[in-house]
This record gives sequence, C-alpha cells and structure tokens, in this order.
Amino acid sequence: MKAMPKLAPAAPELVHLTITEASRLIAARRLSPVELVEAFLARIAATEDRLHAYITVLGDKALAAARQAEADIAAGRYKGPLHGIPFAVKDNYHVVGVRTTGASRLMLDYVADETATAIERLTAAGAILLGKLNTWEYGTGTGEIHDDLPFPLARNPWNTDRFTGGSSTGAGVAVAAGSAMFALGSDTGGSVRLPAAAAGVQGMKATYGVVSRAGILPNCWSLDVAGPLTWTCEDNALVLRTIAGHDPRDPGSADRLVPDYLQGIGAGIAGMVIGVIRDLGPDAPSMQPDTRANLEAMEAVLEDLGARLVEISLPAPLSGYRQIVGAINWGESYSIHERDFLERADLMGKALRDKMTAGFTMRAVDYIAAQRRRRELAQSTDAVISACDAVLAPCTFLTAPTFDDQETLTKFTFGAATSIFNATGHPALSICNGFDADGMPTSAQIVGRWFDEATVYRVARAYEAATPWRAERPVL
Repeated sequence: MKAMPKLAPAAPELVHLTITEASRLIAARRLSPVELVEAFLARIAATEDRLHAYITVLGDKALAAARQAEADIAAGRYKGPLHGIPFAVKDNYHVVGVRTTGASRLMLDYVADETATAIERLTAAGAILLGKLNTWEYGTGTGEIHDDLPFPLARNPWNTDRFTGGSSTGAGVAVAAGSAMFALGSDTGGSVRLPAAAAGVQGMKATYGVVSRAGILPNCWSLDVAGPLTWTCEDNALVLRTIAGHDPRDPGSADRLVPDYLQGIGAGIAGMVIGVIRDLGPDAPSMQPDTRANLEAMEAVLEDLGARLVEISLPAPLSGYRQIVGAINWGESYSIHERDFLERADLMGKALRDKMTAGFTMRAVDYIAAQRRRRELAQSTDAVISACDAVLAPCTFLTAPTFDDQETLTKFTFGAATSIFNATGHPALSICNGFDADGMPTSAQIVGRWFDEATVYRVARAYEAATPWRAERPVL
C-alpha cells in the first residue's frame, strides 16, 4: 500500500531543516518545494524498513502538490510560511479518497469521504501531505507490546530496539528521523506528548477545544485533543497557529479568537513566575536518575534566564488524575466502538479488546462520578496553575525502554504525568531537555493557563535557545 517513487538518498541538510529555515528559503526562491518533497520521500524510502513510521505514503500526490506549490510561488502566489512544507498525520485523520486504518483490521479497507479540518487548514496554507503515520490501534494501549496488529511496530530512531511511546507512534518517529518536517497526532491521555518525549521532539497538547477534531477518528470525545509534533518550539507555534480556531463541525470546539503564538515568542522569561511540580504523590513512580538530573538542570537554566521558580503542589496525586482519565476514556471509547466489539471483537488486538471489555463492564454511576470529579479537579488545579505565569512538570519518569521489557514499557506510559492535563484541559508541551547515559532523550512538560499557549511557547523557546539539544539528531 506504500506507493513511493524510487529516488536518490536525501541530502541530510534538507530533511533536517526546521520549518522556519525551510520556509525562508522557499520564500526567497532558494529552495524548491519539489526538491524538498523529493528529499523527504527519499528519506522515507531509505528508513522505512527500519522505522515503520508510515502506514500509507502518498508519494505521487505529494509530488503533484509540490509542483503546484512551486508554480504558485513562481507566479507570486506565496501563501505564507507553510507553503511547500511537507508533513504527515497519524492514521486516525481522514483524507478524502485515502484510506484511514487506525492501525486496525477493522478498518483496513475504509476509504474516507471527508478530510479533517486540521488538514484542510494546513493544505489551504500550502503545506504538503506526505502520508499517514503509524499508531496504536484506535489510539489504544498501555505500553505493553502484543505484536498483534496488521502493521509492524514503529521503531525509535535513536535506537531501534527502543520504544516509541504512543499512541501517535509514527508521528514522533517521523519528525525525529527527518521523514516528515512536522506531524499531527492526537492526545487523550498523553498520546502526543509521550511519543514526543520518547523521540526527543516537541509535542503540544493545546487547551481542550483549541484545535478541531472534526474528521478525526474519535477515541474519547471529552478528552481528545489534536496537536502538532515538531523539531522546535517555534515550528510548533507556527503549526498550531494554522490549525487552531473555531470549527462548527466539532461541537467541542472553542469559539475564541486565535492569537499569534509567534508574537513575543522570543521575548525571554525574565521576571516570570514559573511554578515547579516536584511531588506527584506517594504512589508516583520513581524517576530515572538521568531524567531527574536533567529536570533539575532545566530548573537551573530557567532561573539563569531570569525566571523566579516556586514549588507548587497539585490538589490530587498523579493516580487521582489517571483514574479519572481511565474511567472516562473506557466508557466513551466503548460507546464509540460498541458495535464492532459485539460483532467483530475477533479482529481487534488485545489492547483494544481489553479496553472495550473495561468499557462494557463500566457502570453509568462510575462514569458520571468520574466526570464530576474531573470538573472539581480541573477547577482546583487551575487555581494552582493560574497563580503562575507557567508551570514546569515532569513528563515521563524514564527514557524509552527496550521493547522486550514489558514492565518498564507500561511504567513509561502509565507512570507518565501527562494525563493530569488531559483531565484538566490545560495546555501542555512535551519538550526535550537532554539525554540519558544511553543517548536516549529525556523530557519535561511546560504547562500554561487555559488558552495561554503563547506563554508556554515563550518559556519553551527561551529554554530551547539556551540549550544545545536541538543540535542533536539520530544517526540512521
């Protein structure tokens, strides 16, 4: 199903350009969109047998779009900084005439009759879709590896024996490996931020309602958030600015003006108050020494940049947030996929079947109680976050483990601090903050007030500019 033209190996300097760098070259007519797309298609062809980031590659369509972009730019019809920029999306985003599989046998032959709003907005801005990326089945998983899905598992480009995080597995891999300039994923309990953390890229879960989910296969209506994964924070802000905004096709869409997230992004953080979450409760997993050391070093960098750090405490332990997200996710996901579970459960992988079974046995009273507790926690957590300009929190407590370590795989996923901000709806960006002794990326979260993604990006940009981590790339 992967239709890729045979191309020469890509020049690394092209596939490792940032969006910002590439767009300047394209606008100055020093880089052809065709040349750029050819470079990425060649990179995909050269790495897919090891990484399995893609489920479907749209090589011919991407090249046709690149030729059109080149002609438009030559004719003076330049659309802006995403014009001619190649990207890819998790295979739960619909595109008219292209199959959406959700990495499931249930949808292997499904061809979409609509296009996700986020993709429509990107293509209207001139971005070029390269293909659909690998994922856990219907965005479902605990981190355990069952190897029972119809596509090979995506592999971490820093070390192909290592985990990718989930469920937007291919999105993190493609951005880190240089087989997509940026990617879109979706996040219900951490599914943008966990792959970003595992692959050492920057992944944003915006405030609930900022990005339309219309045209995206749902996982959990009241928790799902679509979001970008990019190499830099500035690139992330650029993509979010393009895909954000009210959409009547999505009943959960927030009817608010979209700010320019790039305005003031480089203004620095001197004088800001940044809350630091260090204690996530007695049942939080222990943190890997290198991960803890890099988090503490990140605090020191933020202080050196002029921020004032204050320790803050959340109103509940990590387990309290995770239990709420789990209950809501099980109940809503089952309501979405009930018919398939009752009629075609034999086609489901174990992780999805287990989740459907949990949803099948859930009582309505427990679901309602979880939603009520969620509202309470969201308000009490917001009171803590709103007292600061931004918040620094752990993301994952360890780096990506090897595929054969089932216990640690689950700990990487279920032990992460990501679900807190799914429960509360606050914007949270996973950011690379160094590497462990094995050369695997470590991570943290920068969290903001509701609808204040701009400040999150400002803090992230200041840290990113003061540290050397964006100069490191996987060697493939």
